Amino acid sequence: MLRTTRRASIIAALQTSGEVSVQDLADQFGVSLSTIRRDLNDLGREGLLQRVRGGGSIDPDPAPFHQIAPTHAKEKDRLGQRAAELVHDGDVIICDIGTTVAQVARHLRGRRVTVITASLAVIDALRDSPETELIVLGGVFRPSYLSLVGALTESALSQITADIAFLGASGVRSDGSLLDSTGIEVPVKRAILRAAERSVLVVADDKFPGTGLLAVCGPESIGTVVTSRHDSNEALDALRRAGSEVLIG
Repeated sequence: MLRTTRRASIIAALQTSGEVSVQDLADQFGVSLSTIRRDLNDLGREGLLQRVRGGGSIDPDPAPFHQIAPTHAKEKDRLGQRAAELVHDGDVIICDIGTTVAQVARHLRGRRVTVITASLAVIDALRDSPETELIVLGGVFRPSYLSLVGALTESALSQITADIAFLGASGVRSDGSLLDSTGIEVPVKRAILRAAERSVLVVADDKFPGTGLLAVCGPESIGTVVTSRHDSNEALDALRRAGSEVLIG
């Protein structure tokens, strides 16, 4: 088995069980313990897992959508409104999952735009907006976060070219890179970035540094940041140095 294939299988096993052991992986793939340790160490350095004694793990799913949505509701609404101002009539837009991006969608109601999404919250916000064309990505339903994920979602995104994508994140590192807490969402976010001409990160103050173990992308992949963080910090400075425009909502 090729190293890249083996490592992809390790991540898949983590997404299913949450943790893996060196011994079990060595037995599964028919390789030495030292080979598996190197795999886990490399994946840990890439931010794709947390290295623990005897194996590796990833964080469990975050709190359900309905628990997160009410927190900082006014702040998210302001950010959603500010981000929606970046959209022009006729634009094709991809909306990521997440409670703040759902507020962006709410402020697009009544606009003559096309919105592509795998978020049921975005669909709910726009389903009775006759002026808005709504395209729903396929995938496996993830009820905890009202999202569609998996190979079908990624495949659909690979066939799309959008003008602008709105993304969320569970955290932003001091070097400006984006983090996510759930491994199954990371490939979808990366596919969104590839599909859009312009990427806009919409994050509240609490996402600096926020939480998260898995790296989504570096600061060079983000064109614009819409945030409520007013004071300068390492993460925003790193994003600016990479060429990101920072807008305060």
